[in-house]
Amino acid sequence: MSRLPPFDLEALNPEQRAVADAIVAGPRGGLRGPFQAWLSSPTLAERAQLLGEYCRFGTELADDVRELAIILAGKHWGAQFEFWAHARLAKQVGLPDDVIEAIRTGERPTLARDELQVAYDLVTESLNDHRVSDTTFARATSTFGERGVVDLIGTVGYYSLVSLTLNAFEVEVPEGETNPLA
Repeated sequence: MSRLPPFDLEALNPEQRAVADAIVAGPRGGLRGPFQAWLSSPTLAERAQLLGEYCRFGTELADDVRELAIILAGKHWGAQFEFWAHARLAKQVGLPDDVIEAIRTGERPTLARDELQVAYDLVTESLNDHRVSDTTFARATSTFGERGVVDLIGTVGYYSLVSLTLNAFEVEVPEGETNPLA
């Protein structure tokens, strides 16, 4: 059960309302996931949602590379809602079911493109080892460029924040859905 009371848009103060309106008017189109918790701190909510908007909609990363990174972060942190939401998006942008399932179960997926393999290695080394080897960093920089590596690591960082928030506030998958990381 979520640690948050039912969401009441009518109870928002003006500062919260401004942030909520900006989120709803943006590319997400709604308030889901961590936003209810973040609205308790409107300044954090505003700044975090702008970073998230960039990470999700503004980088030059391929959609499947981005979603691969996001579901890896969700899996790493055991964030049920995060993995549930982005596994669906990963499938929509072309990540095969067997790749998503391998990540869900903690197996190393077979990835069709080198770009995906490099992203997988960069993200998993970063999350698991808290560092990235020189070899992986060189491959990632060669594949994505310096800006792409920064965007990829930034995306993992943002979705780690999202996952930690979802876990702390016990944000659940929607009613009728099954926790994917059981």
